[in-house]
Amino acid sequence: MALIDLHGIYKNYEAQKILENVDFHIDEGERVVVVGKNGSGKSTLMKIVAGTLEYDEGERIIRQNLQVKMLAQVPHFEQGHSVREAIEHGLVELKEALARFDTLSVEMAEKFDDPQLIKEHTELSAYLDHHSAWNLDDKIERVLQHFQLKMYESKNVNLLSGGEQRRVALASLLLQKPDVLLLDEPTNHLDVYMVEFLEELILKEKFTLVFISHDRYFIDQIATKTVEVEDAGLREFKGGYSSYLTQKEELLRTMQKQHDNLLRLLRSENEWYSRGVRARLKRNEGRKERLMNLREQAKTNPAQIRKMRVELDREAKHFNRDKSVNKQKMLFEIEHLDITLGTKMLIRDFSTRILQKDVIAVVGPNGSGKSTLLKALLGRLKPTAGKIKQGEFSIGYFDQHREMLDDDKNLIETFCPHGGDRVEVQGKNMHVYGYLKNFLFPREFLDKKIGILSGGEKNRVALALLFTKQVDCLILDEPTNDLDIPTINILEEKLQAFPGAVILVSHDRYFVDKIAKKLFVFKGDGEVEERYQLYSEYLETEKEFREMEAMEREAETVSAKPAVQEKPKKEKPLRLTYKEKMALESLPGEIEALEQKIEDLNACLADPACYAEKGISVLAKELEALEAEYEAKVDELLTIEEKAEQIEGQ
Repeated sequence: MALIDLHGIYKNYEAQKILENVDFHIDEGERVVVVGKNGSGKSTLMKIVAGTLEYDEGERIIRQNLQVKMLAQVPHFEQGHSVREAIEHGLVELKEALARFDTLSVEMAEKFDDPQLIKEHTELSAYLDHHSAWNLDDKIERVLQHFQLKMYESKNVNLLSGGEQRRVALASLLLQKPDVLLLDEPTNHLDVYMVEFLEELILKEKFTLVFISHDRYFIDQIATKTVEVEDAGLREFKGGYSSYLTQKEELLRTMQKQHDNLLRLLRSENEWYSRGVRARLKRNEGRKERLMNLREQAKTNPAQIRKMRVELDREAKHFNRDKSVNKQKMLFEIEHLDITLGTKMLIRDFSTRILQKDVIAVVGPNGSGKSTLLKALLGRLKPTAGKIKQGEFSIGYFDQHREMLDDDKNLIETFCPHGGDRVEVQGKNMHVYGYLKNFLFPREFLDKKIGILSGGEKNRVALALLFTKQVDCLILDEPTNDLDIPTINILEEKLQAFPGAVILVSHDRYFVDKIAKKLFVFKGDGEVEERYQLYSEYLETEKEFREMEAMEREAETVSAKPAVQEKPKKEKPLRLTYKEKMALESLPGEIEALEQKIEDLNACLADPACYAEKGISVLAKELEALEAEYEAKVDELLTIEEKAEQIEGQ
């Protein structure tokens, strides 16, 4: 039985159908991402799964005593609680269980054969195991550090910003580790380093998870299943975003011509993703192999680790070659720029040129000064020292507060302020509805006031308005916030077709990888570095540097200790067990048979007639089970073969 089962669920808001006769289930250990356009019913489905929203018809079956918790969009905390107290408030039951376990352990030393004590001790141990609650204090410290909350731990939680409060609520939920965790856009208000920590924690702790996200790399890293909400129904796909793209493209091939535009976007997206991943994997294979070999040699040798860091640094700097020597028009010339706010140095001695066709992503941790640079380029902030020289050109600006929009105007008034119903878009005269349809707005939205639209809808309006302006340079501050994936795809297409310069701030790794040709990396303490590489590659290299530094510190500690002469122990010769010998003979045949079954299933999934007959969900589940079995058997065979090689070398 699944942990949560929804059968035949209907949900309407007045005359609008949101969900119609949908089935949904989640099993233990699954991580399900819910995707779809804004307004399609993603959050409605999540709230029904959580049990916080009534449905019109259907049935919700939930396993007895199941703990389901959802991250609130606007968290509420006890009055007077500090950040640390707010996090610990949700951990009371776990701390009580830990204290009781310690008491029982002492009692059992005297009454070691008491069946009641043994039963309670075993149950508590399983409970603490399930919630990963053995070292809560250490985990609280780690979450405070990685979510940049340590500096606020004694501050009243209700005085923090909305984004900071969301981080506090998320931290508490992660530490509680409920049986099913529901997260709606968990990466909003997190910088890329916080997202990386969140990914590692979810995977390490084996959460059962249902989440909504527009962060495509996060989806691909986390999701084991993708559920799309479309036309009041649900459709399941195996795996994360890249798998969803491939399977959705196959489905769309069988549909009517009205999907041609979406199919083109998906094909472009899938080709880019596949090409980028293949290129990165191929380029990284040699480096990874060299690094792994060096790691083995360098575990206790600081000199070897320093050599490894030099090699990694050489590879990274290869991407920093000067590509700006050309005849493009110069837009900005930045000379020895310093910007200090209060006592904090945000930019120190930064010099660069921005040319007419540059596409630059400004990246780095929250609070490092990225938006400050945009304000300086716009002339809204005066540098502390240095100069920003600007040529003659026009700028289109998109900010997180959507300052270009007037809440009292409707869409027609916003796009046609001088009357009429037509708009100029890059030299093309279009009806405003025909243009807004490209940004997924139905005709009935034309008379709606901006003020009643959701945050995501306002962002779509602001972006659509931006592309009607005749400008030479676009400056975008977090343009993907509150957007769904289909709208981000449209934004990417518009930016790739834009003939001028683009300067953007974003934490969305996939978006930055796809759009940017150059990075301005804010590293903290005023240091800004210019790089020519994919953002995901930069982050991977940076992570390896951190690992090198940790290894170097560890190796120096080891080498500083006086050597202790230990009497060598006589090791017993390795032997294969009877079971391992039998497995060594049988596994190759079993693996070959599984490969054939997997190949047959993939062929069926690529054939509309085949998957229509058997059901794509059934086939996807069968394929997932076969692939898991295949991986397990391959791992087992490799382990036994490695042991056999060691025996031969004895």
